[in-house]
Amino acid sequence: MMSVFFQGRVPVTMTGDAASISLVNGREIDLLSVYDRGLLYGDGLFETIAVRKAQPCFWDRHMARLTAGAGRLGITSPETGLLLAEVRRLLKNRDQAVLKIIITRGAGGRGYQASESLQPTRIVQVFPWRDYPERYATDGIRARICNLRLGNNPALAGIKHLNRLEQVLARQEWNDPGIMEGLMMDAGGYLVEGTMSNLFLVRDRTLITPDLSGCGVAGIMRGIILDLASQRNIASSIRMCSLDDLKEADEVFITNSLIGIWPVRQIEDWQYQPNNLSKKLMDMVHNATDHDFEEHAG
Repeated sequence: MMSVFFQGRVPVTMTGDAASISLVNGREIDLLSVYDRGLLYGDGLFETIAVRKAQPCFWDRHMARLTAGAGRLGITSPETGLLLAEVRRLLKNRDQAVLKIIITRGAGGRGYQASESLQPTRIVQVFPWRDYPERYATDGIRARICNLRLGNNPALAGIKHLNRLEQVLARQEWNDPGIMEGLMMDAGGYLVEGTMSNLFLVRDRTLITPDLSGCGVAGIMRGIILDLASQRNIASSIRMCSLDDLKEADEVFITNSLIGIWPVRQIEDWQYQPNNLSKKLMDMVHNATDHDFEEHAG
């Protein structure tokens, strides 16, 4: 039975999915204080991590981003060893899953000014893995351009903070099950990212991804791909990208920690063909994932 309200607390897990499980500050409960600043103001951060063979993939990278983001927000980040111990509690007997870690500034009264005495809230959740059709990776997906624009705010750019209302509203713009992603622009009309992904273009054998200094999330998979490109002497560029750049691209693909790489075969009326570079990067990411697993397993 799913609880609704109990002594000033609200449920963390609203779906009632028995296959999902949560720890709140180390306790196996699904309740969160109604005074938690993550709920009241989106005052916190989160990480979404792929789990393979009961092992969180690219754990060190995720923790580095979480720690850096917490530092920028002035939130005390939990010890990564504590988080890993709690993650391992939830991953027993789970071969493949989706792991989510949420850190908020904590619970304490109303008003924007937070007390310095607040203790951060940490939430660790595990959800069933979602199997997407293999053709998304082999044949590519369809995407669209979203109408909603991202607001520029360099102070929050790059980090994965809890304020996802722009992405929520953008995702409400379409119901066509054949369209798997919407691409978002900033107020100036420059491409930034997808609602759930980072964006890459390929033109003249050069890998191009939008500059995220004004807004957007610097995804873990985005960083991995840029590092791999540097290691393999693949020309790459981080810069402002326009719709003309998108139209003239030879290849387009999107990335995140759960899907890896999905080539894009169509955006609006523009057609693309997954080609050598995106396929080469898919193999490189697969090998990097295997290497990470072998390095951290056990």
